[in-house]
Amino acid sequence: MNKPSIYGLTLDQLGAWLEDHGHKKSRALQVWDGLYRQRVTEFGAVSEVKPEVAALLEEHFAIQTLAVHTKQESADGTVKFLFKLEDGNLIETVLMRHKFGLSVCVTTQVGCNIGCSFCASGLLKKSRDLTSGEITEQIMKVQLFLDEAGQGDLVSHIVVMGIGEPFDNFTHLISFLRTVMDAKGLAIGPRHITVSTSGLADKIQEFADLNLRVNLAVSLHAPNNELRTRIMKINRGIPIEKLMEAIDYYLDKTNQRITLEYILLREVNDQREHALELSELIGDRRSYVNVNLIPYNPVDEHSQYQRSDQEAVLAFYDMLKKQNVSVSIRLEHGTDIDAACGQLRSKQIKRMEKTPS
Repeated sequence: MNKPSIYGLTLDQLGAWLEDHGHKKSRALQVWDGLYRQRVTEFGAVSEVKPEVAALLEEHFAIQTLAVHTKQESADGTVKFLFKLEDGNLIETVLMRHKFGLSVCVTTQVGCNIGCSFCASGLLKKSRDLTSGEITEQIMKVQLFLDEAGQGDLVSHIVVMGIGEPFDNFTHLISFLRTVMDAKGLAIGPRHITVSTSGLADKIQEFADLNLRVNLAVSLHAPNNELRTRIMKINRGIPIEKLMEAIDYYLDKTNQRITLEYILLREVNDQREHALELSELIGDRRSYVNVNLIPYNPVDEHSQYQRSDQEAVLAFYDMLKKQNVSVSIRLEHGTDIDAACGQLRSKQIKRMEKTPS
């Protein structure tokens, strides 16, 4: 039986575990420093930790449960990692370089059951959730890659927008967030982390109650039920009215701004009337909402969709501006290596599925 990832424990959980096994709770901080500051890959390499503690941890936990299967680098500096899990499943993680720092887009599930009709990630149905340790280890693998480059670069931002629906893996997601935000570990501030959801209303409310101060983005992609149901099957069970109620709850509870993600599909949801309808839907929430317009990225299996031309994108943008809606256009990263928004579903994974065992 595979040993669980040590990254799956928060600092408090690690302290409690050590105490239960006859050691001082304070030893957890030494181990934590070794994992996240020294970035060791073996327990015996953690400085100041007694050999018997290192041996105990080695017996019960693993530091490395992900292996780099392949790595692709884009012309714009984006790096896409294809990681192999211990059970043989493959997931993708993306490192993006920005003027403000380095961000990592993490995956939370093996496959996705949301089934948005424009997205590559849902082409592989969900087979399981990732553990919090497997999610955290994606960050650590990318950081080790940066360490090896010798530039002193650190991961500064996290976006939970990879394969899977994060709120469908809620418990492990929250554990992951608490771990990476811990001031004694990676110390990535909540305002540097964004979680994206396709609109699980009850989980949006539960997330609001936790008040983690992490940024929230909601994949909307259409201003009315008829259109949203056509391109996002989740809307059948959670229509826009219910989603907006959850968003209102979040805004009232946290007093934080929220991002509405909107992929522009040519002659599907990118017309003037769609922009006007979207502004009406936002209504008096304007001061708390930003619309992020996302250029559609090509996916072979979704040939019914095409990218909106630049003129249509700018017209949509201008119409929202005229309606006093805060709006931005997402900067693309890694399109040439299928690492951009909506493209995460490695062609290598697809090929491997087709290859007889």
